[in-house]
Amino acid sequence: MSEGSTAVRTLLVVEDDPGLQAQLKWAYDDYRVLIAGDHDAAIDMLRAEEPDVVTLDLGLPPDPDGTREGFRTLSAILEAKPDTKVIVVSGHGERASALAAIASGAWDFYQKPIDIETLGLIVARAFHVRELEVENARLAQQGSGDNRVLGGMITGAPEMLKVARTIERVANLDVSVMLLGASGTGKELLARGLHEASGRRDGAFVAINCAAIPENLLESELFGHEKGAFTGAVKTTEGKIELAHGGTLFLDEVGDIPLPLQVKLLRFLQERTIERIGGRKAIAVDTRIVCATHRDLDAMIAEQSFRDDLYYRLAEMVVKIPSLAERPGDAVLLARHFLHQYAPTMNPAVRGFSPDALQAIDEGRWPGNVRELENRIKRAVIMADGKLVTKDDLDLARGGNGEGDEAWLNLRSAREAADRVAIRRAMTQSEGNISAAAKLLGISRPTLYDLLKQYRMQV
Repeated sequence: MSEGSTAVRTLLVVEDDPGLQAQLKWAYDDYRVLIAGDHDAAIDMLRAEEPDVVTLDLGLPPDPDGTREGFRTLSAILEAKPDTKVIVVSGHGERASALAAIASGAWDFYQKPIDIETLGLIVARAFHVRELEVENARLAQQGSGDNRVLGGMITGAPEMLKVARTIERVANLDVSVMLLGASGTGKELLARGLHEASGRRDGAFVAINCAAIPENLLESELFGHEKGAFTGAVKTTEGKIELAHGGTLFLDEVGDIPLPLQVKLLRFLQERTIERIGGRKAIAVDTRIVCATHRDLDAMIAEQSFRDDLYYRLAEMVVKIPSLAERPGDAVLLARHFLHQYAPTMNPAVRGFSPDALQAIDEGRWPGNVRELENRIKRAVIMADGKLVTKDDLDLARGGNGEGDEAWLNLRSAREAADRVAIRRAMTQSEGNISAAAKLLGISRPTLYDLLKQYRMQV
């Protein structure tokens, strides 16, 4: 059984040989094993017990030397319960029959003579995949069909899922978090997700882009000012730090804060008090700081344009956000999300993407990351003439790896990396359908499963 699983899993063995029936029932003591010796008994048991996994001998009576009855049973199982993982067992030298069964919807196959240990691994993998399908369906229902994680971020990439898990882990710790990543990678979305996952979720989430505010106004924006502190200060105004009391302040582009203001921000982080411009009273503020930047702060510290003591106060926990190009498969997930978001109001006739459009999206480098992708999809939806957005609507040149890409140190690692990217993209485009993904990759289902096992990739 899989680690952490507590429910007893039900396996239906469809086999007419009494000796094999007893052997298989004894071998699968981790499962609740049901035995059926013919078509009618198998279908009755399937309807009554609804097992997730079935092993099916294609040679069933009244035609034990042929496969006609086995194929009839396979068809009936998949018609009654399409999500069943059926593992067909064929006689020695009948590989063609097993492959035909796969084409008819069987999940996997095994050839006699039966090796209990090997067949057991196939059965265990079938249960694991089925459990993942059930969990994915549950999560999809919770997330309105999207691959949503922390803060509503849409992703299926392990690189981004690791980021989300890291942020969830530190959400309830009272530490400052620095998010490092290029523009458009979703830093504010993750910061908001961190806030919502923390004990401060009932407090305010206040965001400020330090690069978008002139230097002479930024201090007032952050710390507030008293009435009459300067020309135009007609009333006392609280700053963003004070407004986020009990909650979270997100400082985007923190690398653009000028040096004199860095000193004042450092003092707040050390003492947890502020003074408004023109004020003389220290105000205690309980605000958590989450900051982000796309700039190289290490280089700025070396150039003395960013204080190292402030950096260590802000960067108690550093999380690096991968670019969209570093998240294979996510571009397609996000493109579908944006299309469903914008099409109903901007061009209701649009229903999806053409295959060449999906390929162009998947191969695009997206230097502007998610923000660029969103704008491109919005424009394509508006410009599309038919039901499907095409590559021409995207106005996107086909991507790919050019000669200028960084070379790999050895061929084996390059091949493995390329396999991983291709498999992940195929699984994304096929929406998790193994057969469709294998077809996209130009390989058989068993080969795809072997690669998934070899590279330890989850379905």
